[in-house]
Amino acid sequence: MGFLTIGLFDGDDPRAGHESTLEIIKLGEDLGFDSAWVRHRHLQYGISSPIAVLAAASQRTSRIELGTAVIPLGWENPLRLAEDLATVDILSGGRLNPGVSVGPPMNWETVREALYPDTADAEDFSYRRVERLLSFVRGEQATDFRGAQGVVEVFSNRVEPHAAGLGDRMWYGGASLRSARWAGENGMNFLTSSVVKAEEGTDFAEIQLSHVRTFRKHHPQGDQARVSQGLVVIPTDSATPEQKARYAAYVEKRTPRTAEPQGPARMLFSRDYLGSSAEIAEQLAAHVAFREIDEVAFALPFSFEHADYVQILTDTATHLGPLLGWATSAPVR
Repeated sequence: MGFLTIGLFDGDDPRAGHESTLEIIKLGEDLGFDSAWVRHRHLQYGISSPIAVLAAASQRTSRIELGTAVIPLGWENPLRLAEDLATVDILSGGRLNPGVSVGPPMNWETVREALYPDTADAEDFSYRRVERLLSFVRGEQATDFRGAQGVVEVFSNRVEPHAAGLGDRMWYGGASLRSARWAGENGMNFLTSSVVKAEEGTDFAEIQLSHVRTFRKHHPQGDQARVSQGLVVIPTDSATPEQKARYAAYVEKRTPRTAEPQGPARMLFSRDYLGSSAEIAEQLAAHVAFREIDEVAFALPFSFEHADYVQILTDTATHLGPLLGWATSAPVR
């Protein structure tokens, strides 16, 4: 059982928000969570450099796995990213779980000149970008040259440092059948979240279930292939009346978008799960996709306060998790 946070901050005081994120990750470890995941936000007031944040988190924690959900590769050079991922994985002791996705950067027409002023029209935002990253992370040849150059320079023909095992911990964040199949065929792990493409119907859980099964059908490990589900889950067991009221208002504001697919891409959003741990556990038990997986990264709401996240994570670890059959293998401090 894991959790996902966006890491919001005040533009006039960004350090406080980043420190809050690191404290939440440390709390997650202390509560026994198996994994902590961070989102990305480019040109917004959320984590823009998840790998840098996780590098810091790796030095404040010792056990919890650290993931990204997800890094949009349209913003990245795969070779440089592979170097950063391997470095942080080594610093963390092999705990990094990088999640990635493809496609043009968000708001492409407004950022293309700043991001790729000379190569915008030539950039490839297809699955090929993930394939390049995977090859570098897995230690495949990156250049034709290796050996000594001059007196002290020694070069490798693969990305260094090489983090053994990191290639098996690469995740693809997908919302369509095509992505699910591609991730399986390429031996990645699969992240499925609170949004899917309504390609086959309008029942969110059934659509998500089809993605999970398609992924595993095409993965070399079959039913043993790793899938993580990320739904917004807000237990209220220890919440104050004021917190419960704010949580309810948040969920009510977001609920209309779950009624039908949104936009030309027909994106369908999951409902948020709000209530006591007993109520949420009962609702999740009826979720056909939830029943199919054995890993979750429950998403923390975007705009809550630090104290709210403490309450939600504490209730999740101490009340909801056990009701779902989860028991941490780590000593709870």
